[in-house]
Amino acid sequence: MAVSVTDSRGDLVAMIKTDGASWRTPFISRGKAVSSACFGRPSGELEAYAGAPVFQAFTVMQEGHFIMGKGALPVYKDGEIAGAVGVSGSANSQEDEDVAAAGIQNAGLKSS
Repeated sequence: MAVSVTDSRGDLVAMIKTDGASWRTPFISRGKAVSSACFGRPSGELEAYAGAPVFQAFTVMQEGHFIMGKGALPVYKDGEIAGAVGVSGSANSQEDEDVAAAGIQNAGLKSS
């Protein structure tokens, strides 16, 4: 499993990958976090827009670090977007999102 944390612009702040996690999990967790931070919404809510030209352009602008798939949540502090947490490597994307939610809650922050 990999967990990525971004700031409100989607810039990477921290990332961790567990031993044995696939090589692709850091890239996926980061891409999910970037998309969530940029829109202040759970990355899964953006899946419906993935085929839209504007959203494809965001992916190009972010050099591929923009994944509109479930597994990341925005982080809010004092009512303002502070960043996002993205996760990859669980058995399914709902578990990825659950891990992100647990991390945000344990940090004393909110995802909405």
